[in-house]
Amino acid sequence: MTRPGLDETHDPDLRSWVASADGDTDFPIQNLPFGVFTADGAGPRPCVAIGDLVLDLAGSATDGLLSDFEAADLVGPTLNVVLAWPPSRRVALRRKLSQLLSDRAYAGRVQPHLLRQSDVSLGLPARIGDYTDFYVGIHHATNVGKLFRPDNPLLANYKYVPIGYHGRASSIRASGVPVRRPRGQTLPTGATVPSFGPVGRLDFELELGLWIGQGNALGESIGIAEAGDHIAGYCLLNDWSARDVQAWEYQPLGPFLAKNFHSTISPWIVTSEALEPFRRPQPARPADDPAPLPYLWDERDQARGGLAIELEISLTTAAMRATRQDPAIITRSRAAEMYWTAAQMVTHHASNGCELQPGDLLGTGTLSSADREGYGSLLEITEGGRQPLTLPNGQTRTFLQDGDEVCLKGRAKAEGFVPIGFGDCRATVLPAAD
Repeated sequence: MTRPGLDETHDPDLRSWVASADGDTDFPIQNLPFGVFTADGAGPRPCVAIGDLVLDLAGSATDGLLSDFEAADLVGPTLNVVLAWPPSRRVALRRKLSQLLSDRAYAGRVQPHLLRQSDVSLGLPARIGDYTDFYVGIHHATNVGKLFRPDNPLLANYKYVPIGYHGRASSIRASGVPVRRPRGQTLPTGATVPSFGPVGRLDFELELGLWIGQGNALGESIGIAEAGDHIAGYCLLNDWSARDVQAWEYQPLGPFLAKNFHSTISPWIVTSEALEPFRRPQPARPADDPAPLPYLWDERDQARGGLAIELEISLTTAAMRATRQDPAIITRSRAAEMYWTAAQMVTHHASNGCELQPGDLLGTGTLSSADREGYGSLLEITEGGRQPLTLPNGQTRTFLQDGDEVCLKGRAKAEGFVPIGFGDCRATVLPAAD
């Protein structure tokens, strides 16, 4: 445990007295992600996942188990106050929780504050003030660019600047909340005037989300060397997209109604501290790529800014569920497909003095691999609808149909360490409203 950022909480030999935290689980004691839950009619309050249980932080704090921390910070109904803590304070809480859940001497006092995940409702872990979606998955950007500009898929700015757009925070929902097929204005193939109605080309996007911890004051920037300290944690993100609306509206100002109707996130904040063992060098840029401008370059970030996270997408149709068929895994990708690091995204976002606040959410953009098996959207998988995807039961999809359920999963893995996961990021498509 000599690598910077590692401590006893990452020890692969550490075990919890919570039996379900051992074995094949997203939530071993080496993870301890934060969430917010409701149960038994009580209002939302913070928790930590351990195995198939949740530890009620509010109850634990009130009971004196977390006496080194202000109870008022841990009683909810959101985690924004905890996100605003300096990283050292989050580390201290993580170490205390690890002690409580590994040392059997605490079991008698802690057990009354443990609930089964199946008995609680998980919501958004924080009040999201702002949401920005980036476009740092270079293979996705290239694949989509080829559909529209075969000879020039990446525009001139892509390798100089982390491209992003401001999304709609109010329409972000936690895993399990259905997504309603939106209505929109589109220009059907062969038509000369647009029409309005339920969209036909509904798509998913495989992304990671970054939770902002400490922010910056308006007019001040965040240096690249310090940017990592402003990232409190990560989640999975499905940025649902109406491709037919997008094709009609995106010029000249980019995404709008094609993107802001619904985004789904996994309900857990997997902390930056939990991900320390899974940091990797950022993949080297091709030799003929331009060097980033100095404000976006830091050698330490390049050495540790990548993340060893495996990602997958599964699809289940209504017919598959009716016959109890297993979900079809249609994509396997990796977080390593990011052309820009998380720190570069944060630094660029604040480079003009934009004020980031605790609980803001940044999306990476779709993280597709270079090969077809790793494409992170149906737009890529089906080549814009020209090559249908065939599922194991013989059904085909070009874009999503009503009743389809999409589930994103992620698992951080590294030799010598216990894998940790993000929980499900799932939603079922409902028909458009009347």
